[in-house]
Amino acid sequence: MLKIFDTLPALKHKNYKIYLSGQFVSLIGTWMQQLAMSWMIYRLTNSAFWLGVSGFASQIPLFLFGLFAGVIVDHVDRHKLLIWTQSLSALQAFILAALTFSGKINLTELIMLNFTLGLINCFDITGRQSFVVQMIKKHEDLPNAIALNSSIVNMTRLIGPAIAGASIALVGEGMCFLINGVSYIAVLIALFFIKVEKVKNKKFRINKIFENISIGYHSTFDNSSMSFVILFVAFISFFATPYLNLLPALAATLSGSGAHTLGLLSASTGLGSLVGALYLAYRKGPPDLGGIIAFGGLNLAVFLVVLSRVQFLPYILIATFMAGLGMMLQLSSTNTVIQILVEDDKRGRVMSFLTLALFGTAPFGSLLMGYMAEHLGLHMTFLINGLISVVGAYFFVSKASSINAQIIEHVQIR
Repeated sequence: MLKIFDTLPALKHKNYKIYLSGQFVSLIGTWMQQLAMSWMIYRLTNSAFWLGVSGFASQIPLFLFGLFAGVIVDHVDRHKLLIWTQSLSALQAFILAALTFSGKINLTELIMLNFTLGLINCFDITGRQSFVVQMIKKHEDLPNAIALNSSIVNMTRLIGPAIAGASIALVGEGMCFLINGVSYIAVLIALFFIKVEKVKNKKFRINKIFENISIGYHSTFDNSSMSFVILFVAFISFFATPYLNLLPALAATLSGSGAHTLGLLSASTGLGSLVGALYLAYRKGPPDLGGIIAFGGLNLAVFLVVLSRVQFLPYILIATFMAGLGMMLQLSSTNTVIQILVEDDKRGRVMSFLTLALFGTAPFGSLLMGYMAEHLGLHMTFLINGLISVVGAYFFVSKASSINAQIIEHVQIR
């Protein structure tokens, strides 16, 4: 047991262990719902464009309201906030299940419920990223906590789609939505058992919300390392990561395909991401986070190009595995860089800019890729966006050493 704590020091923190156990159960349901939702939309429309619209609807709230959510997160009890957001997410899943079982679900309702969940996620994502720091008392254990959380996310990404694929084939999408709603009970129980010291937050004043956003902006972009990694996330989130929304269309191009094939594609992406997260969790040595971010983005871009050239399922699974690996290395390392460099009292506002970069540009990328896939074809879309992403990753490589230097300097000062 001591050896585990030495390798994974984040597990020494009781609150974090409780949180991870609840997250593990809940995230299985989350991945089930995500796969079932995308499969249902493609089944109803047979259109890659509407898959793009669905991705747009789920992420556009983060673009519109993400920065305001960051201000609010810095001025409220994050623990209580997460209880509310998780409860509302459960309610959304139950409504989705009820409509599906009634047989009256339609495309408009699916898009509206996706938008609703995106609105909840504005506060939930930033709140969860900021709450991790309250559960991890030792600053040096934070990178391991972030990597371990990413491991749980992607471990469940293997399990959830596999269950969803089988469930859709046997009983339909509604059961996936119902299971997701029930799964939130686990994370809510975990949140009620967690006891953390309350952070003294300044009183929230709505008339100063833009002033607070401005403070968050300068805290983020006056720091060259944080600005570089956030802009790179925005770039990759626009041109590369929206390919995930098109996986149902990719699965449909394969002979004998069905929901089980989509489950395999999602699971292979999750397996790649899990390998990347475990590498970061167990990694020892100098903090070469800048280099890992550059490699991750480049890896995702290259295998998006590969995905455009292969049509045999085993090769496609290898390409999605490697793309998932690259995506995780970039995103998890970016999160770690931000968490290390940001000041505690501005954490929510700075994390909201990361959330905006990750999810704020993605809806427009989803629309673009959906439109391109409808008019140019799926494989040509992957090729063009992959090549553009390769060029962007190449330019980021030159910034890696300066980012590493700033991290080392910051850790030494602390």
